[in-house]
Amino acid sequence: MAGNKTSERAQRIRSDKAVAHRLKRKRFESLRQTASMHEEGPTLSACIDCGWGRLIFAQTFDDAGELVSALREEAPEHRDIAVYVADPHVLLAEAPQEIFLDPSHTYRLDLSTYRSGRRQPRGFSVRRLTSEADARAVNRIYAARNMVPVRPDFFWSNRDNRAITYLVAEDEATGEVIGTVTGIDHVRAFADPEQGSSLWCLAVDPQARHAGIGETLVRRLGEHFKARGAAFMDLSVLHDNAQAIALYEKLGFRRIPAFCVKRKNSINERLFARPLEAYDALNPYARLIVDEARRRGVHVEITDAEGGFFRLSNGGRSVHCRESLSELTSGVAMSICDDKAVTRRVVERAGLTVPEQMTAGDDDAALAAFLEKHARVVVKPARGEQGRAVAVGLSTLSEIKSAIAAAREVCDRVLIEACFEGEDLRLVVIDFKLVAAAIRRPPHVVGDGRSSVRQLIETLSRRRAAATGGESRIPIDAETERCLQLSGLTLEDVLEEGRDVVVRKAANLHTGGSIHDVTAIVHPRLVEAAVKAARAIDIPVVGIDFMVRSPTDPDYVFIEANERPGLANHEPQPTAGRFLDLLFPLSGHRAARNALGKM
Repeated sequence: MAGNKTSERAQRIRSDKAVAHRLKRKRFESLRQTASMHEEGPTLSACIDCGWGRLIFAQTFDDAGELVSALREEAPEHRDIAVYVADPHVLLAEAPQEIFLDPSHTYRLDLSTYRSGRRQPRGFSVRRLTSEADARAVNRIYAARNMVPVRPDFFWSNRDNRAITYLVAEDEATGEVIGTVTGIDHVRAFADPEQGSSLWCLAVDPQARHAGIGETLVRRLGEHFKARGAAFMDLSVLHDNAQAIALYEKLGFRRIPAFCVKRKNSINERLFARPLEAYDALNPYARLIVDEARRRGVHVEITDAEGGFFRLSNGGRSVHCRESLSELTSGVAMSICDDKAVTRRVVERAGLTVPEQMTAGDDDAALAAFLEKHARVVVKPARGEQGRAVAVGLSTLSEIKSAIAAAREVCDRVLIEACFEGEDLRLVVIDFKLVAAAIRRPPHVVGDGRSSVRQLIETLSRRRAAATGGESRIPIDAETERCLQLSGLTLEDVLEEGRDVVVRKAANLHTGGSIHDVTAIVHPRLVEAAVKAARAIDIPVVGIDFMVRSPTDPDYVFIEANERPGLANHEPQPTAGRFLDLLFPLSGHRAARNALGKM
């Protein structure tokens, strides 16, 4: 009796699947017949390669089994997305251990009623991707936004692909690519009878200073598809990305009942796996390392999320870390880095070039003599981090005294150094090898002819905070007011359109500065000096700060060493990967290569 019931149930399931298959095929054939503009009709089992993965159009597949088979063909280090999945519960039932329902909403813009925005972009323009340099810049932005990178030659080889449109935003002053978006024309991709289009990979450089870059890219792509005759433009956005959702709804997008399904892979892990307890409380610097550890199968225990503490364990070894500071860094090395005067003496004995320095005291004559000798000086607390109370480019005795008073709020002992004109260069050295080099630039605002300097600073500060997980903000304090006075401005002045003003001299990320990767072009002499400093301090992970005329020039002056450098600031360089290599040499890819005898 039990066997008969089982047989009847199996027949019923097969019958239900057959009915569902016939209904889907009937619907698709109906769409095919309405696609009079394309004699061949819609493409069956349509996929389009976007470089980071494939878009798999679920409505063109016969059944769930075929769709799962397509998802199983995902290439290594890629992220395929099955879009427009009508019955996700049925699809998930086919392979519940392999695929998951993406926690994203689908939004649609009706292009028949869409009206272009009146606001014109200021300080940047939008154009098509036109060169391999553009492709490399887009990849840089993808890396900064933790998106899957694309081979630059893929962008270039697909520049004439009529189904894919790549747009970039370009800074008119510097020529840098500061934003990007990708569009897919569904009609040209698979002869879509519904005449749709979609938006993917909207990304803005977190260092960009201009407002409205993302909005302008979305509008231009919508206008492009409307001109082509598309009926709508869809996009997928994570359900908790409130900032992006607010922008899309402002532009007229509305949610539709469409779903995406992805494979369970390491790239997607945070979307389907149970998160670590207290993971969300970690700052971006700790989170980057934790994510890399989990990708490698290294066990993670978060011991104090707010402080950025976690323990990593693998193969019988356990290492306690605070962000990039681990138990491998000795207390002596930490003490050397903690006191800037001691750091200076240690690296000077190792042969590095250091600026002349004095300790602030009550002797105004000595202070005046130091200022007269160097014309411009830097004031900073002997102990401190994240650029607090650092004043750069002081040229009067009264400015110096005010800066000393502010620095003493951080540390009783205050240092005064000769000011070296140039750019602030951070070199990250791990295991006594250079991993990343970046120029750090101070925050500056660009006038629009309407907003006060205060409003411009507050707007830029909000953007910097959003781009860095709250780590970068521009303080409005005495140092900010001093820098504005050097330009003849106050916080309440309205800055004329196009005028560019530096609002703080220090180029620290935590006080609103921006960081720009120069690893590929940094001069070998600078690398040699940074490694020499790391060896002199005997520290396995360190950020060495120089002032340089140019990253391609060998001249430098040592500024300080940071025992806990922010590795998240240096994407796309593999800082977290090299950190894990140091802690667990046989984890991740190294373990695989070792097993294959390829070490």
